[in-house]
Amino acid sequence: MPQRSPSPVRPVPALRPVAAATRTEAYLESLQILERLHRLLQDLVKDEFERLGRSDLNPIQALLLYNLGTAEVTAGELRSRGMYQGSNVSYNLKKLVELGYVHHERSETDRRAVRVRLTREGQDVRDHVTALFARHASDLEVSGILDDPAIEAVNLQWRRVERYWIEQIRYIY
Repeated sequence: MPQRSPSPVRPVPALRPVAAATRTEAYLESLQILERLHRLLQDLVKDEFERLGRSDLNPIQALLLYNLGTAEVTAGELRSRGMYQGSNVSYNLKKLVELGYVHHERSETDRRAVRVRLTREGQDVRDHVTALFARHASDLEVSGILDDPAIEAVNLQWRRVERYWIEQIRYIY
């Protein structure tokens, strides 16, 4: 497959202090960007699997396999790690078991709990997604997109937002 060259980087204008209303608008714009990025991530995974001639998995299922990784967990634990809704996880896990990507078995200590782990076929899918993400990271690194602001600082900021949202959810209940 031919290598794609990274897109050119446009300089980011310097940030200046902003009023609270503008900060709120920026936060709302961030939420819209997050939604678009999530949909684009799914499209990228879908396109990759179409290129590989694999139509048996949807992007959510491929990402679920990626996020399951080498762990053996319950559906609840997987849901708490990822971006999955309750019934969505159960439905997709059932499909992945049927397709032979995930092995499941009842817990010895709690017969209600089902533990899941990847089969060899599931590990192959995880490896394809890992390679896709590594290729993207390499392209982004070369382009300089991850430098201004540094991706580590961006991640720190999003982890802070994540903690705030988690606290808000706990506060409600």
